[in-house]
Amino acid sequence: MPPLPFTYHIEATDGAARAGTFHTPHGPIMMPVFAPVGTQATVKAVTPRDLKDVGASLILANTYHLYLRPGDDIIREMGGLHDFMGWGGPILTDSGGFQVWSLSSINEIDDDGVTFQSHLDGSRHRLTPERSIEIQQNLGADIIMCFDECAPPLDYDYNVKALERTHQWAGRCQAAWSADGRQALFGIVQGGTFDDLRRQSAQALVSMDFPGYAIGGLSVGESKEDMCRTLEVVTPLLPAGKPRYLMGVGAIADMIEGVRRGIDMFDCVLPTRLARHGAALTWKGQLNLHNAVHARDGRPLDAECDCYTCRHFSRAYLRHMAKSKEILGSILLSLHNLHMLIRLADEMRAAITEQRFDDYAARRLAQLKTSK
Repeated sequence: MPPLPFTYHIEATDGAARAGTFHTPHGPIMMPVFAPVGTQATVKAVTPRDLKDVGASLILANTYHLYLRPGDDIIREMGGLHDFMGWGGPILTDSGGFQVWSLSSINEIDDDGVTFQSHLDGSRHRLTPERSIEIQQNLGADIIMCFDECAPPLDYDYNVKALERTHQWAGRCQAAWSADGRQALFGIVQGGTFDDLRRQSAQALVSMDFPGYAIGGLSVGESKEDMCRTLEVVTPLLPAGKPRYLMGVGAIADMIEGVRRGIDMFDCVLPTRLARHGAALTWKGQLNLHNAVHARDGRPLDAECDCYTCRHFSRAYLRHMAKSKEILGSILLSLHNLHMLIRLADEMRAAITEQRFDDYAARRLAQLKTSK
C-alpha cells in the first residue's frame, strides 16, 4: 500500500544528520531538501518545467502576498495553487508572520492579531491566526504554517512577550486547522537567540503534537555562531519522527551546518535574488559577474556543475547578459543557483546514507574557506 499522507520515514542517520522522506498528497519530499521560493506563485525567472528539470521537489509560496494579490478566493476558485501555477509537486505556504515583522512600520500587532497597511495600495487589513489558516486552506498548499511573531533576535524582553503570543496563536491555528489529511500544519519555534526561550518554545509546541516543526527567527541579523548554537539547543527537543524546517536559510555553509545539527528542510530567496543581480553560487563562493575579470573567461560558472547553464554557457557570455540586463541572464543564473543548492541537498543525503557526512561537510566548507 502507498504511504499515508504526511508520514515521515528516516532512512539513515549520521550523527545528528538525517536522510528521510516526507510523504505528501502531491508526492514524496526526499530530505534534506532545499525549496525554491515562489513568493507570488512563481519562482522568479524559472518555469515549473525548469524547476522539475533542476530537481526541485518542494516550492514555497507566500500567504501575505497572495492574499493581497490576486486574493486567496481567486486562487481557490482556480483550483488552488497547484492548478493556478501549474506545479504538480508539493507546495509549502508560510503564514504571513515574517511579513508582519519585516513590514513592522505599517503594521500594528496586538494579542488577537495584526492590523496592517497594504504595501501595494495603502488599504488596511486584519490578519489573525484563524484568518491565516483560512487563507492557507484556500491556497491549498500541502504544508502550511502557524501564524507567529518573528521578534528582533537580540531583544530579550520583546521576545518574552512575542513568545507568549506565538504559542497562543499556535493553539488558535491548530483549532482552526482542518486535519483531514490534505494539509500538514507545522508549528514554529521562536525565542530569538535566547536558549531558555527557545527551550520553552520547543517544549510548548511539541506538546501540541504538530505534524512537523519549523525554527523561525534565525538568519535575520544574528551571528552565525548564535544561529548554530540555537539549532543545537532546539533540534534535540523536537520529535525525531517529524520533519524539521529551518526557515529562510539558503547559503551553502548554513545548509551544511543546519543538516549537521539535524535540520531537514530549507528555503530561501537567495539563489534567485543573487541571479537577478548578476551573481552566481559556486562551491568556492559567490561570483560577481559584473566584474571585468570575467569578460574573456570561457569557463563555466563552476567546473563541478552539470546544470544546463554550465553545460552551454561561459562566464563571458553570462557577464554580457548581466551587464546588458537581458532577461536571459536572470533565467540562466537562476537555473544554476537553484541547481547548486538542490544538488547540495542531494549530496548531503547521499553522504548521510553512506555514513560519510562529516568528511563531505569538511570538504565543502574547506572549499568555501580557501576561496576567501
